[in-house]
Amino acid sequence: MLVHLHVKNLALIEETEVEFGPGLNILTGETGAGKSILLGSIQLILGGKTSRSMIRENASYALVELLFQVENTKARESLAALDIYPEDGQVLMSRKIMDGRSINKINGETSTVSQMKAAAACLLDIHGQHEHQSLLYGDKQLAILDVYGKERILPAREKVKNAYKEYRGCLNELNALDMDEEQRNREKAFLEFEINEIEEAALILGEDETLEERYRKLSNARKIMESVQNVHEMTGYDRGAADMTGNALKEFSRVSDYDKELAPLMETLTEIDSLLGDFSRELSSYIDSLTFDEEIFFETEKRLDHINGLKAKYGQTIEEILSYQKEQQKKLEKLQKFEENFQLLKEKLANSEKILEKASYELSEIRKEYSKQLDEKIIEGLKELNFADVDFAIRFDRRKNYTDNGYDTVEYEISTNPGESRKPLGQIVSGGELSRIMLAIKAILADKDQIDTLIFDEIDTGISGRTAQKVSEKMAVIGQHRQVLCITHLPQIAAMADTHFEIEKHVEGTETITQIHPLSGEAVVRELARLLGGAEITPAVLENAREMKELAQQQKNTRLK
Repeated sequence: MLVHLHVKNLALIEETEVEFGPGLNILTGETGAGKSILLGSIQLILGGKTSRSMIRENASYALVELLFQVENTKARESLAALDIYPEDGQVLMSRKIMDGRSINKINGETSTVSQMKAAAACLLDIHGQHEHQSLLYGDKQLAILDVYGKERILPAREKVKNAYKEYRGCLNELNALDMDEEQRNREKAFLEFEINEIEEAALILGEDETLEERYRKLSNARKIMESVQNVHEMTGYDRGAADMTGNALKEFSRVSDYDKELAPLMETLTEIDSLLGDFSRELSSYIDSLTFDEEIFFETEKRLDHINGLKAKYGQTIEEILSYQKEQQKKLEKLQKFEENFQLLKEKLANSEKILEKASYELSEIRKEYSKQLDEKIIEGLKELNFADVDFAIRFDRRKNYTDNGYDTVEYEISTNPGESRKPLGQIVSGGELSRIMLAIKAILADKDQIDTLIFDEIDTGISGRTAQKVSEKMAVIGQHRQVLCITHLPQIAAMADTHFEIEKHVEGTETITQIHPLSGEAVVRELARLLGGAEITPAVLENAREMKELAQQQKNTRLK
């Protein structure tokens, strides 16, 4: 259960700490005192959205901490599945809100908002002020049924989800393949043209690089010839470097015998003369072989242009062009086998639809089985809430199309008067009746899930008199098996409190502050009197409030046991 709440710098709350008890915890206070702020602080732990406006004026951050005592075996198992383990039987969840971000922690370890939300869902359930309105929508009604029977419904839903995914995949593939004959012929002709154009080019890997090298050489043949001729003259034997080196060598030979130090220089010059001789001969050979063939140049240029044209259409390299050709070939083969593939895919779709139909049928049957149980429990719960002659049932219809949640649509139907036929909730019930129906459902689901803490925000909307008394008795009964936190304006419900808290707002200097504190003894009586009598609390109202509290205590001690 929720044993401790600590809130700091949140809206009108400067700082407050609350120790909640077991059973029915009632929170009351004047309108505008800040009851919604307190509930909102708990909803933040459930993953509620944060904003800078939540932080109290002139504060740098807001903080919410919830401390839970976890004794429920099922809750411990659910937390363990999230890799969360109570320390000394407790789980501390905190959320610190700063400008533009929040820091979330579970037992001191940083966590994500989704992890906080999942963990909190194992420990408490909040019924918001207007949540009962969601009961008017079929999707919510179906979700409630699925939660009630989740042990068998959720695995069946997963089976439907997988079957639907396979079915949709087949359907999308078939739709993509389904084209008229004229369109198929156009597509085939286009693919054949592209494939043939690449095939006829007879491309060879690396061919483009060889051609580009040859083209560069042929297109610059005149420039090459002029340059190598000049080099040949500069380095050759006709007054070139080779000729001058030979003459220099002759000069050296005349004096080399006179000085041993000239010998190394003589050797170096001899090597230079030999190298120049070899270079001159190789260059002469190159010049003799250098020719310009107009036809070869034309063919090279033409082939390069053809390859570059294919590159512009099909890929940046020859390798990419050939890869593109293979892909187009596969598409062509698929079109050529269209009738065969189309028929196979139709058979595959029909088979996947059979599997989906079977899975959806099984899911629907499981839901119908649980719906009968839920019908009985809701009728029983509503009778406890002053629906004397109520009749309730969940009606099933089938959707036209499949979904990943099966083909069921449901409608909650009710009759609140004898002799009247059942009709959809939205056509019959008032806001107050809808609140009571949601209260009955929440109590049923809490029993089913073994959730330790239930929080109700003004579940008493639109009710009074005998009905309010019945609701208070129901709340007290729920409080005998689990912890309940309830914000209320009704004295009948407040009188049933095991622990009563008052939320009040007051001004200190220039600041408005909301505080929460427990009541006991005469303070409880005075708060009940305020709820009964409004602004003026007379001795008669006080006496009435005292009697109401005593009768509520007697009732809890006797009838509700």
